[in-house]
Amino acid sequence: MPEIHGTIRGKYEFQTETEESRFEVRNARFSVSGNVHPLVAYKAEIDLSDEGSIKMLDAYARVFPMKDLNFTIGQMRVPFTIDAHRSPHQQYFANRSFIAKQVGNVRDVGFTAAYKHTSGFPFILEAGLFNGSGLTNQKEWHKTLNYSVKAQLLPGKNWNITLSTQMIKPESVRINMYDAGIYYQNNRFHIEAEYLYKMYGHETFKDVHAVNSFVNYDLPLKKVFNKISFLARYDMMTDHSDGKIDKTTNALVINDYARHRVTGGITLSLSKAFIADLRLNFEKYFYKKNGIPKESEQDKIVIEFMTRF
Repeated sequence: MPEIHGTIRGKYEFQTETEESRFEVRNARFSVSGNVHPLVAYKAEIDLSDEGSIKMLDAYARVFPMKDLNFTIGQMRVPFTIDAHRSPHQQYFANRSFIAKQVGNVRDVGFTAAYKHTSGFPFILEAGLFNGSGLTNQKEWHKTLNYSVKAQLLPGKNWNITLSTQMIKPESVRINMYDAGIYYQNNRFHIEAEYLYKMYGHETFKDVHAVNSFVNYDLPLKKVFNKISFLARYDMMTDHSDGKIDKTTNALVINDYARHRVTGGITLSLSKAFIADLRLNFEKYFYKKNGIPKESEQDKIVIEFMTRF
C-alpha cells in the first residue's frame, strides 16, 4: 500500500530593524511513496506552498538489485552536505543555514547509486550524475553532466562524519564544491559542525567559504509538551555567486553578500521530535560595511509551528 506523508510549516516573522512583519506558509508538502515490487520503490513529492509557489520536488523510481545497494533515477535531492539534505520537518531551526539555503542546496534530475556497509566499519556511499539545469529545464541537452559524491562514515553509535564533493556548471563556468561535516548525537544532545568550500573555474569569482555549527539540548517535560529543546547556532558565508553570468557586466556578480549570523532558539515538542514542534528563534546578522542585506536576511524574531503527518 502507498504511504502518504505531509509537512506543513506556518510562521510569523518580525524584523527588528525595519519593524516589518509577515505571516508565511513556508511549506505544505505532500508525498506518496511505496513499493510496486519487493525490488522496486517509488516516491513523488510536491510542495503546494514553497513560500507561496507550487513546486514538484521528488519524482523517482528506485531499484534494489541486492541487499544494501540501490539505484535511483528521476528528480531528487543531490547527495551533498549534511544540512542541505534535511527535509523541512527534520530541521532544528525555523530558517535553514546558509549552507542549506544559499550555498549548497540543490535538487536536480539524474541517476544515483547508493551502497550501505553495515559490518566492521559502517559507512554509506552515494554517487550520482545530474543534468545541472535544475527541475524546470529538463529538455536541455548537455555536453557535460554534473556529478556528486557523498560518503557517510559511522565510527560509533552516536557519530556521523560526512564528506562530499560536487561539480556543477550552471552556465559556462565550472564550479567545484567540497564539504566536510561531523555530528554527535545522544538522548539529550545534538552537536554539529560543517564546512563548505566552493571554487569557480578560471578564477572567475573569489572562492566561497561557508560554515554551519550548532548545538541542541533536549529536556523532557511531563505536562502538555513532551520536551523543550534549547538551541544555539553560528553560521557564516563569504560573498557568493550562483555561477550565472550577469548580462550587463558579462561576469559573475555577488548574489549574496558575506555575513555572519548567530541564532538562539527554543523548540517545544508536543509529540516526539519532528512531529509537532513550536519553534521560537531570534536571528542576529552581521554584515560588512559594503554588504547589502537581502530583504529577508536581517535581524528577526521567528515563530513557527511545524506538523508532520
